[in-house]
Amino acid sequence: MTDMPSYDPAPQSPPAGPPTTVPGKTMGIVALILAFFFQLVALILGIVALVQSRKAGAKNVPAVWAIVLSSVFMVFGIIILAVVLSSAGALISMCGDLGPGVHDVNGVTVTCG
Repeated sequence: MTDMPSYDPAPQSPPAGPPTTVPGKTMGIVALILAFFFQLVALILGIVALVQSRKAGAKNVPAVWAIVLSSVFMVFGIIILAVVLSSAGALISMCGDLGPGVHDVNGVTVTCG
């Protein structure tokens, strides 16, 4: 009888279940996309997604980015709106003083009324 080496197959690991999903991850991705178009909605969804993920003890990077980007874009939007409104107010005031018609003000043509 020859001594054959014994062959033991590698132990089988239990079958893997379905991959676990992070609660709020999908909402965080949606919020990240919306951050470029609808900042207030994105900010709210990002906060909700982050809270859901934190309760489950998971990270949610898209939700954090959605919160940061929507906040920054909202601040820029408010600054731009303030500049546009103040410029429009100055133009309306100037046209009130000049009256209707086409006027030359410091080399700039202004049309009123």
